[in-house]
Amino acid sequence: MRKKFVRVIFPGSFDPITNGHLDVIDRGIKLFDELIIAVGRSPVKNQLFTPEERVEMIKEIVRERRMKGVSVESFEGLTVEYAARKKADVILRGLRSLTDVQYEFQLAMTNRAVAGIETVFIMTSERYGFTSSTLIREVASLGGDLSNLIPENVQKRLKKQLKCKKIAR
Repeated sequence: MRKKFVRVIFPGSFDPITNGHLDVIDRGIKLFDELIIAVGRSPVKNQLFTPEERVEMIKEIVRERRMKGVSVESFEGLTVEYAARKKADVILRGLRSLTDVQYEFQLAMTNRAVAGIETVFIMTSERYGFTSSTLIREVASLGGDLSNLIPENVQKRLKKQLKCKKIAR
């Protein structure tokens, strides 16, 4: 019997990507044949980095870590429509806490009802269970040390971006 090739998308804003995200990606690539990190363009969220900057940062990490079977793209619109265009079999989502479960469960049920696509959840490591991109931006804006929570290339860009924003004020 032949094994089925399974393509998964891991959608998110990744503004910025965190070690928690990377933990989910590292474990996801062990389960799926191809993993697409899908950087969403959200007109609603107030984002620090442009989608192009986020894709570039994540591609640097993928290259540096030699992540085989992983690609990075940005997308606009509904995640399920993007998944269909990419012929993805599954949507991968990370869970940090009970709060995430309720929201993600509703989203997964909606995605299955609307597009027939399944969602697979991976619990993030307890080391990163409290981490969010919003929290990272807040700590960075106050000058906190994030070296244990985000990759080095992201930390450098975050410092530079926040310095530019302060100058612009």
